Amino acid sequence: MSSQAGYAYERLADELTRQVRAGMLAAGERIPSVRTMSERHGVSISTVLQAYRRLEALRLIEARPKSGFYVLAERAHRIPAPRPSKPVQAPTRVTTSDLMDAIVAASSDPHLVPLGAAVPDPALLPLRALARHMGSVLRDDPSGASTYGAPHGMLPLRRELAKREWNAGLSVAPDDLLVTCGAAEGLNLAIRATTEPGDVVAVESPAFFGTLQAIEASGRRALEIPTCPVNGIDVDALEDALGPHDVRACIVTPNFHNPLGSLVPDADKERLVRVLGAREIPLIEDDTFAELYFEDHQPASLRRWDTEGFVIRVGSLSKTLAPGYRIGWMVPGPRFEASVRRHKLASTVANATPPQLAVARYLASGRYDDHLRRLRRVLRDNVARMRAEVAARFPEGTRLSRPRGGFLLWVRLPDGVDALALHRRARERGISVSPGPIFSPSGGFRHCLRLSAGHLWSERTEWALDELAEMIGAG
Repeated sequence: MSSQAGYAYERLADELTRQVRAGMLAAGERIPSVRTMSERHGVSISTVLQAYRRLEALRLIEARPKSGFYVLAERAHRIPAPRPSKPVQAPTRVTTSDLMDAIVAASSDPHLVPLGAAVPDPALLPLRALARHMGSVLRDDPSGASTYGAPHGMLPLRRELAKREWNAGLSVAPDDLLVTCGAAEGLNLAIRATTEPGDVVAVESPAFFGTLQAIEASGRRALEIPTCPVNGIDVDALEDALGPHDVRACIVTPNFHNPLGSLVPDADKERLVRVLGAREIPLIEDDTFAELYFEDHQPASLRRWDTEGFVIRVGSLSKTLAPGYRIGWMVPGPRFEASVRRHKLASTVANATPPQLAVARYLASGRYDDHLRRLRRVLRDNVARMRAEVAARFPEGTRLSRPRGGFLLWVRLPDGVDALALHRRARERGISVSPGPIFSPSGGFRHCLRLSAGHLWSERTEWALDELAEMIGAG
């Protein structure tokens, strides 16, 4: 199939999806035949069939023998999103690390169906190309590849990452960047550079469990801020919390939050930066999922509105390129750069040299953007299909997020279903899921799950969802 045909079937499928969701094609209505659609749009019959198969996978239409294709009632479009969180707003010591460790270990077990792992399927990543670049790095300069690199990262990689930041609308020089061991190290360094043991760090509710682990390991306390599954952190609630609580830093994932998938509107992003900047409170931005957007452009970074230098930006290639290479970066800014570098030197000294140079060569090849376009298409379809399948299988009372990027879904289970018990039963049946309590410093969200749509769809995926639905229905 040519790239033009591929584009044509996607365009046709997207147009039909819009018509269904706008009510122009009603449930039960027969859609035009394959031949009619081919003639009307000037595309091949195979292109129309591809578009229709895509809509079948998303449960938007169904084929009826000797009759044609008909619009299905789309429960996934009508299923409500989880409600905004309402945490108790008091500083809390994180106490869920043992639970997190056990669940993260289960998520990485290759024998389990990976509905709990927040990593993309290896089949979706350019691993062979990266391996070739790794080989060339080791052949071209084996001595240089075996030595310690600069603590702030290899210059070729920092150059390429700075270009990526420029594409995102940010003016960042290579020397402004510090290479980290994934976003996890970046978050740890930012917390240690801006706060002291015992300090209060404001976090979203729910929050990425890696953020909570970093807060716990450093002896800080977490203050949960109400967060909406659609629009992200509640800036009003955050501002109200700054009065009674001595917040020393705030960590936010504004673009395609883990686990909610929320996207903070630009107006709220600007206000968030202004509210914290006026109080000289460091704002740590975890922008790991920003390049996995489903719409027309990458959403803005919080640094776009930072005029006072209180935003520390953290990013990673783990969700888009190669999790095992552990390539992340941060832009600490002049206020925090010296402290971040001291903590980096004291913890890991420097990142491994060969992966940095291999990734730098891959980014310089110009193939990364093509890879991202393909990856975004697959993940967009995976998320839509996962939503459709969960909506069709899970019982009434289920609530489901509708992310506009990334590959994670937040599921609010019906009342009475305990996510931790479900996690244990699912693991016994060969399925990994991420239960809500690991995303709360106090173990909240006991009726919630995070599901990953990052792997290629398969019969195992459908079997796992059927098993989960059966377990949920049994209570």
